[in-house]
Amino acid sequence: MNELALFLAYATKVFHLGRLLRGVRDQRSDPVIPTRALLLSLVMGVVLRVSSYLALSQQTKRRRWQHLIHWQQRISHDAFGYGAERLNREDLRQNVAQVNQQLKANKALESCKINGLLFLSLDANEHFKSRSRCCPQCCQREIEETDEHGQKQIVIEYYHRYVFAQINGPKLNVLLDLEPIRPGEGEAEAALRLLGRIRRRYGVRFFDAVTIDSWYVQGPFLKAVEKLGWSWIVVLKQERMEVFQEARQLSQGHSPDGQFRDEARKRDIQLWEIKDLSFSQAYGRKVRVVHSHETWSETKIVGGKKTWKPRQSDWWWMVGEDLEGYPVPVIYQGGHRRWGIENKAFNELTQRYHLEHCYHHEPCAMLAQRLILMLGFLLFTAYAVLHSQRMRAGMMTLKELAEDLNLALEEDLPWDQWFASG
Repeated sequence: MNELALFLAYATKVFHLGRLLRGVRDQRSDPVIPTRALLLSLVMGVVLRVSSYLALSQQTKRRRWQHLIHWQQRISHDAFGYGAERLNREDLRQNVAQVNQQLKANKALESCKINGLLFLSLDANEHFKSRSRCCPQCCQREIEETDEHGQKQIVIEYYHRYVFAQINGPKLNVLLDLEPIRPGEGEAEAALRLLGRIRRRYGVRFFDAVTIDSWYVQGPFLKAVEKLGWSWIVVLKQERMEVFQEARQLSQGHSPDGQFRDEARKRDIQLWEIKDLSFSQAYGRKVRVVHSHETWSETKIVGGKKTWKPRQSDWWWMVGEDLEGYPVPVIYQGGHRRWGIENKAFNELTQRYHLEHCYHHEPCAMLAQRLILMLGFLLFTAYAVLHSQRMRAGMMTLKELAEDLNLALEEDLPWDQWFASG
């Protein structure tokens, strides 16, 4: 069967794709191009991994693409940029939330749970940088560089960063929302705005705990997370911190509290647990620290021969009191789950979905395009992982599936019947 038709049928039946598209408002006055045609093209551009608005404009010249979107003309790249500036971002966020809520209702997120807990990962990613182009929402930093004469000079670099919220597991990876980091503020401030909106939109019970990097080891931030209703696990890296030094001293010379073989990561794990530690006056509650010592063998080819070199690493996680009853292997898994946002989200989105490409340098358009990227990524991932028989049988890769969707549009099917009632 036609792969694109299968994808559209799945997205329509499970997530009501037509209704999602119709629910997005825009602020264009007397628009010539219907919002649905513009938005469907943007979403399909993500699914088919189109690299820019200019490339997407070329796609809209295809006859069957025009039949699908119910607009019989090419859409220019300027029209995409102009439209993206004026799309309602909260409507786009609501679409992303509806897809995620449907996934959870369908039990698709069960594989992401660790001992019954669903962990949310938070991290920031840089989207755009330039030394010449800037907008009112650009952050700035000073970069030292050496000019052609060997003289060091300071230049101003402009950039945009966003904090992403993600739930991942061995099978499925979903993005919940994102928040831009404003000029002059830190990552934690944007993360709190993001968590507050997630609580309002998804509810406090959508997930159970937050797993975060060492950037967020701040008493006020951790208290705010608890006030929002969630537990937390945070990577502990700052050796100068008293809680780190105390935990290391108390764990030295003691037998591990647990040890096992992590088959997924192919490592031997030893775990220590140190309870009732003081973190800071700003936090004001006791914490516990879990220390993981990991050993494994790294394979290398030297002179045409395979060799094994022993490797080891140590991880430290600080854990709030709300996770007191959970054993140390759960903390170990939850702490490492935080890396899924880099391995399964940022890397995939950058390499395959052009995450770091600036389609149109205007703050509203950039945010709208990121949200459309999340929506298209969710729909495609859900179809590939949960529905596509060839993907589930291991007969093709995600890249090959995207190529098949693109080629499928060349088949002579009644594409104009899709979303005809919208």
